[in-house]
Amino acid sequence: MKEINFTSSFLSYDSFEELPTDIQELMNQAVEIRKKAYAPYSQFKVGAALLLDNGKIVLGSNQENAAYPSGLCAERVAIFHAGSVYPEAKILKIAISAASDTNQTKAPIPPCGSCRQSIAEYEIKQDTPIEIYFMGEIGAIYRSASLKNLLPFMFDKKFL
Repeated sequence: MKEINFTSSFLSYDSFEELPTDIQELMNQAVEIRKKAYAPYSQFKVGAALLLDNGKIVLGSNQENAAYPSGLCAERVAIFHAGSVYPEAKILKIAISAASDTNQTKAPIPPCGSCRQSIAEYEIKQDTPIEIYFMGEIGAIYRSASLKNLLPFMFDKKFL
């Protein structure tokens, strides 16, 4: 038996103002689209803004459904929209903002497991890392240079 270790590396920005200007703008769009989320059941709203290599920004917010789990997370709404409208474009960066209607989210909220797998599919497809920035409502913002930091054992087509 042997132990296997993985190391993940993230940057932590203590405040919104520390972010590079282009990321501030992308995160502002994630915050604004988050406010339009349809989350009557969880009261937990998420917004995602994707920057594509063609300069387009694609937005998504979580969409819940009484027939759980028929809804979709913000990240997947944005990624699937980008994949259908701009199939040849690469996703360069994703900004994610999450907030609860019942309590203030103070810690960075990362993508859920399903969203991590969806981001992994596009990162592998485009053979280019996707920068991921995520935050709560207030507080620190984390940056991952690649989805591999969040999902070191990625499942992909080579296993099929």
